[in-house]
Amino acid sequence: MENYSLDGLEGPRHEHVSASHEAVAFMDNIDPKELQRCVFTDNLVSLSESGRDLGKFSVSVEFACRAQQPCMLVHAQSQGAIEDSLCGTTVTAYVTCDLEVLEEDYYEYMKLEDRSLEKRCHVAQCDGNILITKVTTEGQEVTEQNAAFPLSVARGLITEGSHLLLMRLFALKGKVPENMTFISIDQNLHIISATFEQLGVEKEEFDGECMEVFGIKRTLLFSEDDPQTWHCYFLPDGHMVSRVQLGSPVAVKILQLPSYQEKVFICLKVVEIPKMSLSWEEDMQMRSKFLDRKEEQKADHASYLRRHPEIRALISDFLQFLLLRKPDDVFQFAREYFLPFTCHHPQSESTQAVDPSI
Repeated sequence: MENYSLDGLEGPRHEHVSASHEAVAFMDNIDPKELQRCVFTDNLVSLSESGRDLGKFSVSVEFACRAQQPCMLVHAQSQGAIEDSLCGTTVTAYVTCDLEVLEEDYYEYMKLEDRSLEKRCHVAQCDGNILITKVTTEGQEVTEQNAAFPLSVARGLITEGSHLLLMRLFALKGKVPENMTFISIDQNLHIISATFEQLGVEKEEFDGECMEVFGIKRTLLFSEDDPQTWHCYFLPDGHMVSRVQLGSPVAVKILQLPSYQEKVFICLKVVEIPKMSLSWEEDMQMRSKFLDRKEEQKADHASYLRRHPEIRALISDFLQFLLLRKPDDVFQFAREYFLPFTCHHPQSESTQAVDPSI
């Protein structure tokens, strides 16, 4: 992982807040075969109480590799509008097979009439610690918060990204074990309790067909008097069909059930490399060498993209925010957008040796 300095960082409040033994044991005993069943994409829409379409919501899980360690990449994205104000959230998380967070980037924005609000939170492991950097930009005012605490305190930590994968595992089992109390991080970088409970099985109608869905209740306990609760429902194969935060006028729902044929088509469409017809009138031996080299490079590029699925997520997020903002200076916008990703990576010796005036 990256090289961080702990100088000047304050550990967040975590007195008397810890995960239950049952929750930690659940994370330690996740079957890799169950994770394989979690690799798919959910596409839902956000709806108002009146049924008005407010935006989109998607969650994808893929196998990846981070710092030469096999892991799961969870990418969640929402975009829409609240009272005609554009808003959205993007989460990109790398978690181990036992849901331990390696690195996560959370980005939230709201474009108001007179100003814009942006929040970016970066979480990463380093030298036996969890390091958190949060940057809030409201108009021209920028506020930065930093925190660090040891991994021993982070046992049972479930982040914004890993909780989506956790709920898929519960849904595939069709059961939430007793006493599933984990820990999470609140907006002030304090450790809080995060509980998951079983709501049971209900029936919902999709395209005229009645199907059973499994409910999961997620609660973040910011204080004894300030809990936030979500009700989420899933199909037996782990696909999310609805999610609502209690007290919120907005609900996330699926409009069309995913089909096996659609999954296969999408998979083939991503992997397939189209052939290009060449009509050279040159030496056949040179043409053969060129084609061999061309196929070798294609295979190498495809292999690299499969090892780093975060590339597609990163480009997709950048294009989304670029089209929402429509800046006049695209290069300056790109510099500001990608700058937070570089602040956690120290310069190499070869980079530092280059004269910046060149």
